[in-house]
Amino acid sequence: MAKTSPAQFVKQVRQEAAKVTWPSRKETTVSTMMVFVMVVLAAVFFLLVDQVFATAVKFVFGLGG
Repeated sequence: MAKTSPAQFVKQVRQEAAKVTWPSRKETTVSTMMVFVMVVLAAVFFLLVDQVFATAVKFVFGLGG
């Protein structure tokens, strides 16, 4: 494998970076909001599941009340 000079490497990096399709501000905002919504939904889901399990354990073992 041939060695690449630093100048050639920088040139290749710039060529590859020019090929990247960057998301628009709107696409980034929509994606970010979708992530936040999914995190909230997952948190609520696991909170509910945890509460169901806690209630079941208390019922089975007669603990806490």
